[in-house]
Amino acid sequence: MKEYWSSLASLLGVLAFCQSLLQTIFPPELRFAALKLFHKLSHCFSSYVYFDITEIDGVNTNELYNAVQLYLSSSVSISGNRLSLTRAVNSSAITFGLANNDCILDFFDGVTVQWEHIVTQRQAQGYLWRPLPEEKRGFTLRIKKKDKPLILDSYLDYIMDRADEIRRKNQERLLYTNSRGGSLDSRGNPWESVPFKHPSTFDTLAMDPLKKQQIMEDLRDFANSQSFYQQTGRAWKRGYLLYGPPGTGKSSMIAAMANFLGYDVYDLELTEVHTNSELRKLLMKTTSKSIIVIEDIDCSISFTDRKKKNSGTRNYYDFPDIRCGGGYRSLSGDDGRGGGGGGSITLSGLLNFTDGLWSCCGSERIFVFTTNHIEKLDPALLRSGRMDMHIFMNFCSYPALKILLKNYLNYEENEIDNTLLQEIKEVIDKAKMTPADVSEFLIKNRRYKNRAVAELLETLKSKAEQKEKNGGLRKKEMGLEEEEEEEEEQEKRTVDSPKEGSEFEEDCSKETEDNNDEGEKESNNFIG
Repeated sequence: MKEYWSSLASLLGVLAFCQSLLQTIFPPELRFAALKLFHKLSHCFSSYVYFDITEIDGVNTNELYNAVQLYLSSSVSISGNRLSLTRAVNSSAITFGLANNDCILDFFDGVTVQWEHIVTQRQAQGYLWRPLPEEKRGFTLRIKKKDKPLILDSYLDYIMDRADEIRRKNQERLLYTNSRGGSLDSRGNPWESVPFKHPSTFDTLAMDPLKKQQIMEDLRDFANSQSFYQQTGRAWKRGYLLYGPPGTGKSSMIAAMANFLGYDVYDLELTEVHTNSELRKLLMKTTSKSIIVIEDIDCSISFTDRKKKNSGTRNYYDFPDIRCGGGYRSLSGDDGRGGGGGGSITLSGLLNFTDGLWSCCGSERIFVFTTNHIEKLDPALLRSGRMDMHIFMNFCSYPALKILLKNYLNYEENEIDNTLLQEIKEVIDKAKMTPADVSEFLIKNRRYKNRAVAELLETLKSKAEQKEKNGGLRKKEMGLEEEEEEEEEQEKRTVDSPKEGSEFEEDCSKETEDNNDEGEKESNNFIG
């Protein structure tokens, strides 16, 4: 045993002597150059290439680093043995990422890439106006040299797009409203926000399934058509007009659209906006991937048809405000000083807001207007390019009722008596009940399912009978009015007929007198 330790000690002494000899013969500069040459030779003969992505580029944060970190948190196309769990602020989900100094593989278009998360301690730093983190973080991407064009052209762009989707999905959506009187917050933002947690979806929306499918396909096509809009030279936006009686689910439709696309919602209160310039500033402060909503647009400010207000034939010279470059008249039809509380928003300002040059200051935005009376809106506001899709929210139909029965009573169609369903199907269109009224009835009676359906049928029948009676009375009133109008027209004709006859006789007598005078003049001229 002593011989073993003595031989080990002599070996260590020889190694220490060789190390000192090497340091004397080969200085550090020479060794560094040799190591660098070795790495160059190894890279020349290696089939891999490496890319470093640091967390901080100079003093600015590297967006690509954050995108890679978010992308690697996706569990769809990656696999790893050690991951770190995180939950960001205003996030509704827990995400995981690559642990420190660990590797993970990813696959893209049949190509295998390796990601390594490198974390090292930063050297002692002096006084800086912006102190850097104590740890130096970065990702190293290892790929084969033959795959370099594919990775640089497509893979990194794919990572950025995928990171945006993950960020939008995990981030809590917000509901914005414009501040009262156009006031700004501490950061100069005119919008106030609260978390948007409306539970409405297209699955729970009481509407014809075919109509819902058309709307969902239109929304999906819009969200995936960035290249199409760029190719056609159009702004990446779309307008939807929701119109119909109150209580037909217009607000629920907006919430379902926001939840389907994952967009924020901006609820614009026009009565708090005083000028067109303020309206443009509000538009500039909205973010992409958002829905801008103006509810009950016919009640906010008067948007009536200009043809109805400006009765009579009037030309260009009758409007000095148009000749001076004022564009359309004010929304309220006043002298151009606005409507609704002394504001000065004009129809031209709203049209430019939805379809003018200022509407292109963002991308992937949806404008939604709601109204109970579409006939009150100006046609210029309804044309394609501003309101591209008009959606009529009708009274509760039979397919919509089946959805409500499933939502509130957990009833399937095959669980209800066929005769009862047939009676409901025959009477529901005549009753003209809104989905809000049917929902309220089911909420009150949700504890007793069978009784709820039976009482709903009785309510629908009574509503249908009332509608028929009211319709009959209206027809009688219309008939009486028509008869009275006919009698009045006949009286006018009888009163006007003698006057017309006398006028005709007077005209004839005047003509005869004129003819006689002309004859006398001609005879006198001839004689002279």
